Amino acid sequence: MTPLDQITGLSDQARDIADRVEHFVRNTVIPMEKDARQDGHGPSDELVDEIRDLARDQGLLTPHIKDDGTPFTHRETTAILIRSGLSTLGMLGLNTSAPDEGNIYLLHKVGSPELKERFLKPMVDGRARSAFFMTEPADWGGAGSDPMMMKTTCKADGNHWVVNGRKTYITGVDGAKVGIVMAKAEEGACMFLVDLPDPAIKIVRKLDTIDSSLPGGHCEIEIDNLRIPADQMLGEPGEGFKYAQVRLAPARLTHCMRWLGACYRSQEIATNYTCRRHAFGKPLIEHEGVGFQLAENRIDLQQAELMTFWCADVLDRGERGTTESSMTKVAVSEALMRVADRCVQVMGGQGVTGDTPVERIFREIRAFRIYDGPTEVHKWSLSKKIQRDWQKMQDSTT
Repeated sequence: MTPLDQITGLSDQARDIADRVEHFVRNTVIPMEKDARQDGHGPSDELVDEIRDLARDQGLLTPHIKDDGTPFTHRETTAILIRSGLSTLGMLGLNTSAPDEGNIYLLHKVGSPELKERFLKPMVDGRARSAFFMTEPADWGGAGSDPMMMKTTCKADGNHWVVNGRKTYITGVDGAKVGIVMAKAEEGACMFLVDLPDPAIKIVRKLDTIDSSLPGGHCEIEIDNLRIPADQMLGEPGEGFKYAQVRLAPARLTHCMRWLGACYRSQEIATNYTCRRHAFGKPLIEHEGVGFQLAENRIDLQQAELMTFWCADVLDRGERGTTESSMTKVAVSEALMRVADRCVQVMGGQGVTGDTPVERIFREIRAFRIYDGPTEVHKWSLSKKIQRDWQKMQDSTT
């Protein structure tokens, strides 16, 4: 990681927080990574709550949110979240992980004072996890990368709305206390806040996935006549996609921040291993086949960090950053996949075991290439923009 004193545009407060976050993760969280309260569907809430209590005692819980409830700038958040990502448990224990981080940002931006007090405050305090209900099963023909395919419906019924449908890959819903549900009305997409659990929201199954860092796992859901008070809708009927866009670009970017921190950690572990391990008469790193891979990692990590800060600056200027965040998500996720893969490779057999976090980080990064839009969807969207920009240029010269 770039040393904090070399990063411009950070307030003294943000610089101090980022430094303390790194110290907390390295000295408190990393020693807890072997805790047995974890399985293929993530760490237990008991373990996460224990780390959050430690972070709260240090004044570091939800460190990207200031004491007055406002977030740091995106550039400052980048410096903080990269350091929280040095451990997958660090992201959770510090309350900087998805989907909570993105949901916190959304509610801060668009929630009414009443909704903020009821739903946002417990999330910022680290006492409530949340889930975001948008993706739907493919066998149902529902929304995936194309949200316009959404089939979950909502209909007004007096001073309530009634929601019916199916959702899938809903992260962290098992054990969550706050839900953000997207559904389609005649007016268009709508977004609701709900208390969880709710008997109308049934977990059909918990999916076995390649990643395993988030509590509650990823679940398939059935929603059967879920009644939601009308005042728990964000905005007006038909404005759901508008609010999803508020969350979209920053959430893409914070994924990049956290997993960038994780891959810096993998690089540190792989470097330590290859400098200490000898083969054929010298340390592994002195063999070009190994040393060059770590050199390539260093290049990819630096480029990924620079692009993440670049996109953060775009958002800090008040721009939507849709194109820039799409570009950054593609570039960073692909670069980090190369980094994670090389770390596994240079560590050989050690790299595919659970003896170090390198194997887990590799799996998490593989999933990162898909969520918040697969690389191919982002490239398709970018190519359409290139075509539109070309057409505008042609029209302006004729």
